[in-house]
Amino acid sequence: MPAPIAAPALIALVFLVLPLVAMLIRAPWRDLGGLLGQSEVRSALRLSLECASAATVASLAFGVPLAWALAHLRLPGIGLVRALVMLPLVLPPVVGGIALLLALGRNGVIGRYLDQWFGVTLPFTTPGVILAETFVAMPFLIVTVEGALRAADHDIEEAAVTLGASRLTVFRRITLPAIGPSLAAGAILCWARALGEFGATITFAGNFPGTTQTMPLAIYGAFQLDPQASVALGLVLLAVAVAVLTALRTHWLRGADPR
Repeated sequence: MPAPIAAPALIALVFLVLPLVAMLIRAPWRDLGGLLGQSEVRSALRLSLECASAATVASLAFGVPLAWALAHLRLPGIGLVRALVMLPLVLPPVVGGIALLLALGRNGVIGRYLDQWFGVTLPFTTPGVILAETFVAMPFLIVTVEGALRAADHDIEEAAVTLGASRLTVFRRITLPAIGPSLAAGAILCWARALGEFGATITFAGNFPGTTQTMPLAIYGAFQLDPQASVALGLVLLAVAVAVLTALRTHWLRGADPR
């Protein structure tokens, strides 16, 4: 590897890995078992995994069709729509949480009607956690899938349509398999982002143990009282994320470059 590439690559690697190594060095390993035995910690971890998975499923169900539309439609203003869809990527998560409150809160633009007509209240509930995580994580899936759709060979799709296949059949039988590795990668990024979400969650859903307190929120609360405990909880979340991401890469990205 040329030195002009190797040097900054090494600096970037050290910069990204060193803080994690510091956590491993300074972690209170003796207290880790006791912390894991606490019901609040197990509840927060379970809620994090369930909500991140639900947010990923919701992102796949709605984000993939939106990515297809952004990649194929040629309409006036589609660039503005794409920019709006990508906006949660750059918005501070707390701002995203405030926006969700203004839209879906009990006095929000839509939330007031959900409350009045259906008795549905989303803020400070477990579904609210899922909504907040979906809001910040779905753009990661969309940008990945849209890029894959733009790079796909559309001649095969058009040939299938010419032979009588419906657009839905072409999408299921040709498009989805072709973008499979990118779809899996986008889903993994989406899940990881949802698992680590903090700002939008605490703003829109609050921090109630057993209901809306995910692991990032539990870690923040522990840091205020016992920094050592927050390090231990952070290690738990780190271990879970690494294990799941490794497993997903092994099973989902077989069609991608194994490196």
